[in-house]
Formats: sequence, C-alpha cells, structure tokens
Amino acid sequence: MGVVRGVILDESVLLAESDVDQTASILRPGAESLTRILFLSKINSGIAYGSGLMDDKVNILKRTADLYSLDCFALNDSGSEAKPGWSNTDDGSVIYLISNKVFSPNKLIRYNWLIVVLNVGGESSCHDPNILQIESLEELPLTICRLNKKLIGNNAVTVGYTMKPSRVEDFAKRGAFPLSPTQQGLMFVPLTSNLSLSSQLKDVDIVLHKATDEILSIEDNKPTFTQNMRALQKYLDQHQDICVIDPLSYVYPLLDRLEIQQVLLGLVELNTEGKCLIRGAHFSKVDNFDEFDFATGLSEARLSLPCIVKPKVACGVSDAHKMAIVFRLDDFKNLSVPLPAVIQEYVDHSSTLYKFYVLGEKIFYAVKKSIPNADILMKSSSGDELKPLLFDSLKSMPTADSITSNESIDLMLVTDAANWLRRRLHLTIFGFDVVIQEGTHDHVIVDVNYLPSFKEVPDDIAIPAFWEAIRNNFDCRVSK
Repeated sequence: MGVVRGVILDESVLLAESDVDQTASILRPGAESLTRILFLSKINSGIAYGSGLMDDKVNILKRTADLYSLDCFALNDSGSEAKPGWSNTDDGSVIYLISNKVFSPNKLIRYNWLIVVLNVGGESSCHDPNILQIESLEELPLTICRLNKKLIGNNAVTVGYTMKPSRVEDFAKRGAFPLSPTQQGLMFVPLTSNLSLSSQLKDVDIVLHKATDEILSIEDNKPTFTQNMRALQKYLDQHQDICVIDPLSYVYPLLDRLEIQQVLLGLVELNTEGKCLIRGAHFSKVDNFDEFDFATGLSEARLSLPCIVKPKVACGVSDAHKMAIVFRLDDFKNLSVPLPAVIQEYVDHSSTLYKFYVLGEKIFYAVKKSIPNADILMKSSSGDELKPLLFDSLKSMPTADSITSNESIDLMLVTDAANWLRRRLHLTIFGFDVVIQEGTHDHVIVDVNYLPSFKEVPDDIAIPAFWEAIRNNFDCRVSK
C-alpha cells in the first residue's frame, strides 16, 4: 500500500440536518473549509453519495464539488458506479472518510480504501483498532501526513504553514503547498485556529510562516503580533527542536527600513576598485519634519533632491507603504508620510527594476517596469509647482510605460551580494530589489523583504527550488 494519493468524502461527513427544517440539509461546519484545503493542496479528491439520496442534497454536494473542482459520484450496491480513475488503489492509497453514524465495513470492503471514521455526536460505534478515527474534519490533513510518515518513513517531513488566506491561495494555486509528498518528501498542512496548536505541532517537523501577515502594530521597534502568532512563538520557544522557516529574530531586521539600510552598508566589502559598485541607497532618518535641518542633514547623508521618503516601519501595518517623492526642501514640512521616516536617495534608473529572489542557495531574478527618472517626474508634475508625489507602493506606485534602460546588470556582482545577504541575515527565503544608477552604473539595493511571492519566476522552476530550500534547511538543522 502506497502513500495517500486521494481522498473521498462520504456525504455523511459533509451534510448536516438543519436545526430549523429537519427535512433540509446544509453543509456541516468545517466541510467547506476541508474541501477548500483539499483543493488547494492539489490532492485527488472526490465526494461520494448513495444512489438514493434526495435531489436537493445531491445538488448541494455537486455545487460544493464544482466550486472546488472535486469529483462527485454515486456509490451503489451493484458496483456499477462511475468512480474516478484515481480512486483505484494501484498507484497509492485512497482515504474514504465516513461518519460513524452510517459506517458499515461490509459496504466498503471491496474498494480496498483506507477507512477513516469521523465521530459525530458522541461515542463511536466503530471499535475496530484497524480503522482510523478522527473527532473533527480539521484533523484529516494531519491524519494523512501521519499515515504517509508510517508508509515512507523518515524521509517524509510535515510542513505546517500559517499566513493570511490570500497569500495561502497565491502559493497554493501554483502548487507550492501539496498534501501528497513532494520529491523532497515534504507534505504541507495549514495550521488552523480550530484545533489546539499543540495537537497540530506535535505532528509538524517544520513551521513555515509569514509573520509580517500577523503584525497588529509596531511601537519602539517592537511588533505586536496576533494572538495566534503569539501562541505559535511561545510554543516554538518551548520546543526548539522544531525547524522554523525562519525564526522571528532573523525576520525582525526586515521590519525596519533604517535597520535594513544599515545592514546594506556592509556591502562595501564586496566592492573592488575599477569595477562597478554594489551598495545600498544613501539615507537619513527623520523623526520630525518640522525640526529637522534638511539642508545640513541631506548634505551630510550624501543626499540631493529629489528624495524618496518612506516610513521607518517596512511592513506589517497599513501605512508602511505610504511614501512620497520630494522635489523641494520646503515640501518636507507637513509631509503626510508616517514618522519616524527614512529619507532615501532617489536613483535615476531608466524605469528598470531588477527583483531578485533567494530560495536557499538558488537565486532568480525578474526585470520589471519602475518609477521614471526624476526629470520625467518633474515634467509630468501638474501645474508650475513641484508638489510632493504621494503614493502607496503596493497600490499606486507611479511607473513608466516601458523599460528604457540600456544598462546591463552584473549578475555575478549581484549574486555575490545575494549570498552575502543570506549569510548576514540567516534567512532561507527572501527577496531584494536592485536598480542601476545612470551614469555611475552603481548597482543599488533599494529594498529587502521576507518570504516574497517570487511570482515572476516560472512555477516549474521556482516551486521545486522553494521545496528544496525548505528541505535543505531542515536537513542541515537535523545534521547539527
């Protein structure tokens, strides 16, 4: 019997009787969430129902199946039902999840499926020690992982992930979070608030998180996380044998643009006389726009107008991406950028941005359109006055119509910088943005971020590299 390659959900685990109308059915709590997880995890999945089921109930099941691309079929006593091809057990095991209220071993024995019984409403009527039993639908993904670990041994590694739903969807639709083992032996399960954290993490080998999705506020450089993230961090502090991608202490520097800029100062050790430079942008910190001596402060920081002004808080809060491009000294007064802020060099870069992604030891990049050069921005400014250009970098960042750069990027130089940053930050997966300054050909890193989507890299290249980075981190930790 091979690893679990498919899941069939019996009608009895999905449908619940309505409290208002006993003849009507609704989906059981947790049913839609489970079908969505199965859909996103790319495991073969289906819904089975008896041939005598009422039409309205069949329609509920079919609508659910259509919504999440599940097969939906009838099982009958004659054996003439049209089961999907993957439900045969020639290439791995298939789980059949059924309620204890209707479970009958004689009906299902001919299919050679692994039976898992959902105990609904009290003590189970199933006393067979060979039949797996669960108390809630949310337990099924981890049950699958436990089964696979027994079947394929230590090579199987369970990754529990937590991040906001939209990010989960983006990753999962690209096949990044499969429930069936990858070639690296990784199985991905979501950490849910519907089960106790300890009950989930005892079966998890690696925790993958996007902590910046869980930040409520940042004060005095200290983030306040959601209750779920605080509970996770407390558990990880108490169980340091669990591999984390990546520890929060490694992520903290990327929450602060000032700290990032100070880290980038160390790139100077990579530069060689006679070759183009790789560096961070020149910068200065400002705590109060009314009290800062901009003429002196900008000069001391090797800054000249225009400048780009960014909140010191780099991510995790709603106004972290409210920025401004300032053309005149007087325009710093009453500037509506959250304080404290970082004033950063505005680099003319021919509207060309290079996005680099570091996935373990592999490095990828993509070329994207970016903000126009300063002279173009000044010409396009409305009216005679050069007012500050305000924007949200996640929503409304001004970009040129096309890429206009004739500069060529030094990939070896940037690769050296990527490896330097990986060693300096101790991060497994991160990204950074590079622009090439017109005239000097300086390669300037203008942003660094944790666990980016790397969506510009083709999935067939990026996703295996993503898995490999996670597995290598785990193996390295185990070997130590």
